[in-house]
Amino acid sequence: MKVGRYLVVFIFVMGMLIIFGKRGLVDNYSMKERLMSLKKTNQDISLENKELNKKVMLLRGDLQYMETLVRNELGMVRKGDLVYRYLK
Repeated sequence: MKVGRYLVVFIFVMGMLIIFGKRGLVDNYSMKERLMSLKKTNQDISLENKELNKKVMLLRGDLQYMETLVRNELGMVRKGDLVYRYLK
């Protein structure tokens, strides 16, 4: 009888360790969720990196792109352009 009780307690404790212990089923599930989240973040950063790399290549070699960017973002004008100012 005592051996049976000890065996049941042992199996119960081992089951709890397998389910809730470190590297158990619950921990394994949370790690899978974290892995999926990190893969998604990594993919987003990789896409952003590719877009930035394209912009760098355009800025290094495409004068038309540089001129458009300078005109639109910095408000610069070329020599000989007419500038109109509207007063509010």
